[in-house]
Amino acid sequence: MNRLVAALSRHAFVRFAIIGGLGYFVAAGILAFCSDVLKLDFAAANAFSIFLSMCFTWLGNRYFTFRERRARGLSGMAQEWLKFTGANAVGAVVNYATALLLVHYAPAPFNNKFVAQACGVLAGLVFNFTLSSRMVFRKSVP
Repeated sequence: MNRLVAALSRHAFVRFAIIGGLGYFVAAGILAFCSDVLKLDFAAANAFSIFLSMCFTWLGNRYFTFRERRARGLSGMAQEWLKFTGANAVGAVVNYATALLLVHYAPAPFNNKFVAQACGVLAGLVFNFTLSSRMVFRKSVP
């Protein structure tokens, strides 16, 4: 089992998915707070949760998934964050639209805000990994 975990952890997609999974829990907590405590509607609460979890996953991917490729210096970090949020905006739109459609039109349990949010996260995962690995955390050219 330990060898399987070690083998999987060498793959960037698996590390990216782990950070994304943790990001989902961040997003779910923010969604619960915004919709239940602040009484925001699902659309607004989910948009806010996507943005904040995107910031969380940028940090996680920066230090865990792509640590050897991360930008250095304050300017490099700022540019990397802008590239990450720009690249992940595609996945965020897929995520947001999927969740919104499920909440409003899908049968139970897919119309539950947390199930819909999880489906949206999964739908955006492939876009986010592809664009992050190719546009944001690229291997540096010697």
